[in-house]
Amino acid sequence: MKRLTLLLLGLALGVTGTARAQGLTMQMSNGWSFAFGGNVNAFWVFTKGNNSGPTNSSVRTGLLPTFATFEARGKEGGLNLGIHFGFAPQIQNGGNAHDQFVPGSVQAGAQIDMRQVYLTVGFKNGSQILAGRELGLFSRQNILNDMTLFGVGAVGVGPLATQGGGTTLGRIGYGYLYPNFDAQVTYSTKPGQSQFSIGLFQPSVLGSGGYSFTKIPRLEGEFTYSQRSGKNNYLFWVGGLWQTTSNAVSGGTSQSSVGATAGIKAGMSDLSLVVTGYLGKGVGTTLLFSGGEVIGGTTSKSDGGYAQLMYKVGPKTNVGASWGFSRLKNDPGAVLSNWTSTTLGIYNQWTKSLKLVFEGTREQNGNGSTAPSQIDVSGGLMLFF
Repeated sequence: MKRLTLLLLGLALGVTGTARAQGLTMQMSNGWSFAFGGNVNAFWVFTKGNNSGPTNSSVRTGLLPTFATFEARGKEGGLNLGIHFGFAPQIQNGGNAHDQFVPGSVQAGAQIDMRQVYLTVGFKNGSQILAGRELGLFSRQNILNDMTLFGVGAVGVGPLATQGGGTTLGRIGYGYLYPNFDAQVTYSTKPGQSQFSIGLFQPSVLGSGGYSFTKIPRLEGEFTYSQRSGKNNYLFWVGGLWQTTSNAVSGGTSQSSVGATAGIKAGMSDLSLVVTGYLGKGVGTTLLFSGGEVIGGTTSKSDGGYAQLMYKVGPKTNVGASWGFSRLKNDPGAVLSNWTSTTLGIYNQWTKSLKLVFEGTREQNGNGSTAPSQIDVSGGLMLFF
């Protein structure tokens, strides 16, 4: 599990030294090194809607994309330099049996997502500048500590979601907002017991309200603190974002988008607990800046969180349970959407590199027995190299 976690951090956060240790590394004659690593995963997902809802099966990529990562690292002028490319292909065809786009259809064949393209400049004191396309700072710890990152979690209610392309949702929109892979220039202090990161990001137009002029970058930040004592370990994090967006080239009105998140992970011998939550205004829900940020001329409000328990039942097997919710509300406080899900999972380290995963999830939008809901059952394999 530790080996897979280190590689996952390398894939998702660009801590490529760990990814390099798992894959192929070649030392070049000019002093630079080249590395290749990644993972391939495939899951069968069965879904059944409530109230005589549809039944679907799919074979698809899970929440963590299949990844192929390439990097080169060298040292010049006292600086540790690096470049990183991360390709994230999916295995499914998005609702059809074709491997290419079908004219007149909104569904496409299997896609290759160019998630990571960045350079790094490391200094003698251990701090680093990252410039390029990489996972955002806001909410990244929320997704990295989600157990469904190694599985499927929620997939979305209805056939268009269950047979869709791309990755599954996991707990995205059911407990946290997706941090996205964005263009950025980020500075991070030396990794250790505590670390602070802050960055300027490509701003996002608001998906509602006509706010499409972004005059200054978005600001995102994160602080983490970890502590270990014997078999116990603890991780605490806080994060935030701020952005302003206008609805006219000059004059007009502007809306400020703000978000805050915090969480704690406590590992106590064989038991692990995660509790995290977030608040937002003018950030939308689920995929962040993807709609619903401005309603009736005012910014909407978002909140949510999740609680998760995992227990080690054997040398290679963990069982986990988690529950979470994500809400979107208008300014007076009326709830516009409320997505909830409960997931139970079994995660078995079959070999040093191969992981076997089984999960069951119940997801719902709204409250009560008549609200749209769905049961998702999944099983699959993840092979890291």
